[in-house]
Amino acid sequence: MSAGIVAVVTNAGGAGREQAQRLAGELRLLRDLSGLSGREVARRMGTNQSRVSRIESGTAIPSLPEVTAWASAIGASAGVHETLVALAEAAFAEAQSWRDALHRRPHAQDEIRALESRTRVLSTFQPSVVPGMLQTAEYARRVFSLLPGTLAESDIPAAVAGRLNRQLALYETDRNFSFLITEGALRWRPGPAELMVAQLDRIASVSTLENVSVGVIPFGVQAATMMTHAFVLYDGWDEQDTVVGVEVIHAHLLVKRPNDVALYRQRWERLAEMAIAGKEARDFLGGLSAGFSRGHG
Repeated sequence: MSAGIVAVVTNAGGAGREQAQRLAGELRLLRDLSGLSGREVARRMGTNQSRVSRIESGTAIPSLPEVTAWASAIGASAGVHETLVALAEAAFAEAQSWRDALHRRPHAQDEIRALESRTRVLSTFQPSVVPGMLQTAEYARRVFSLLPGTLAESDIPAAVAGRLNRQLALYETDRNFSFLITEGALRWRPGPAELMVAQLDRIASVSTLENVSVGVIPFGVQAATMMTHAFVLYDGWDEQDTVVGVEVIHAHLLVKRPNDVALYRQRWERLAEMAIAGKEARDFLGGLSAGFSRGHG
């Protein structure tokens, strides 16, 4: 490998998203300087050209083994290999504050929808509120209104419309959606009892779709794991593109490191052991709805 290629990569630093784009650019430039085609690099790595193209465009973050294989394929020096690995490790951690996410835009629903559109299987755990993909319009409006400092009141209608637009994906039969919702989330009431009756009916209706699974974790069930915070597993069409989304008060976090993603998948499996599903879950939802109708919710 030439000295010119050795000098291309500089020290890593910065936010995860910036590092992901920088890593993609460095890998693409290094391949160009090596004189190898994307097809040849893919062959040497033991992968396909589509995967190489997605890595170079920044739509897919390569795993550490892939970065090592790429460096080997183009004949990178030990120093370049080390720096590429550092860039990859930085790219696996991404946090975007809500303030940054909403800069010059009324809401973040379109950005979330773009992430969801790259997902083959979406698995949502929600311990405190009905998941956005299942919310009625009025429930969503009231949820957004309870987030002072995040959305301006004038932006709430657009945010609600964006959230409802995301729900169209539920009817794409080549994709699958799984939800685990605690009883506490189903009882949390951001409005009058009538609102919750409509909301619970909506969940029960959507749960009858063949590509949608709704599990309810009731109060009193024996614990199989801790219920800490909400998270979403985004299983991509390519297994290596799976990420986890975590919403906290100040930011949206994307977890990309495979070992960390595996921890969330293990937590999901344990939570699923605690849930009821199918007709049993719909009967449970019906019981909650009846309670709200009687004013006992």
